Amino acid sequence: MWRYRERLNYYEKLRRSLYEVLRDTLERRLMKVSLIDSFYNYQENKVEYNFLDKSELKPKSKKFEKESDLFNTFIVIFCEGIVSPQIKNYIRFFPENTVIKKNLEYLANFSLYKRFHQNLRHFYSPGFLEFLEKLINVDYALLIQQDPTVKKKYRYSLTHLHVKIDWPIADAAEDLAKWLRYVQNNLYENSDKEARVLQNKLFEYYGCHHSVGGRRTAGLIAAQLLRKLDHISTVFVSSSESRSMYKYSERGTSKFYLIQLTKAQVNALAQREGVDSDLFTSTYLYPAKGYYVGISEASYGPTVHSKPPEDGKLRRIKPAYNWLKLRDEFLHPKVDALDARPINYNWVYSTTD
Repeated sequence: MWRYRERLNYYEKLRRSLYEVLRDTLERRLMKVSLIDSFYNYQENKVEYNFLDKSELKPKSKKFEKESDLFNTFIVIFCEGIVSPQIKNYIRFFPENTVIKKNLEYLANFSLYKRFHQNLRHFYSPGFLEFLEKLINVDYALLIQQDPTVKKKYRYSLTHLHVKIDWPIADAAEDLAKWLRYVQNNLYENSDKEARVLQNKLFEYYGCHHSVGGRRTAGLIAAQLLRKLDHISTVFVSSSESRSMYKYSERGTSKFYLIQLTKAQVNALAQREGVDSDLFTSTYLYPAKGYYVGISEASYGPTVHSKPPEDGKLRRIKPAYNWLKLRDEFLHPKVDALDARPINYNWVYSTTD
């Protein structure tokens, strides 16, 4: 299990600080790729973009949109350390998945390999985020981790592509259930019915309905698997079905999604924040035909039923009780507005838009 910052030595704290800064940079770029770029894909192809309704952001929601090639989908895994051999049977990558020029040549419609050089895969490279964006639509997942070829240096690299998540759902549910003290030895020790409930609750714990598609399933399974390591990890999942980007980290679960605002709503928000309407628009919103769009985040946290019991004793599952609750909501500034802060924007449970 990963360690809190207070439990780290001086050099581990330096690594944690670097990781968090790089993760923030990665998050900004992925928000743009997943949401803003996808939205303009719809606009350019004259296809209506269906914004989320409030019910889709409430725990246990099971409303889905049809898959669309216009929405940019991906799984990006960012590890603070190195993926250890103990879980390599379940997060599968091999030498042929390594990000090197020879392997990139086999990718369809990927001409960038002709200009590829080894430094391009390192996070400190000026072209790293553009390189990552070019690779984002490959199948399976991309893995960014501490570069295992460099010792005594905290250097992060995009080390592997076509990474497969191959851990059975039942095993992931058992792992979570043991930690939460719903079972002691195995998932089926009480009954098959309870085992099914615990598998469904695994999905709920990560903000999904148990009937979601393969990409979101792979993402949440990866998040549960990576909890076995002694460093933190973050999994970003962009889903066409949900028109959202999920983030799984040591802070919990977040969903990033687009909101639609009229001019009147923009003026009201700007007035509330005490700024000029034009300045607010240029800082937080992207233009569309007759309205504006912004990136909002819904942050979720566990309930008492999805935290380990304080007394450490075994307990029985209560299916009716929620394992996730909405913790906070934000409207994010535009990705290039680096001096602006997210603002509160409570929408999911509001009575008006």
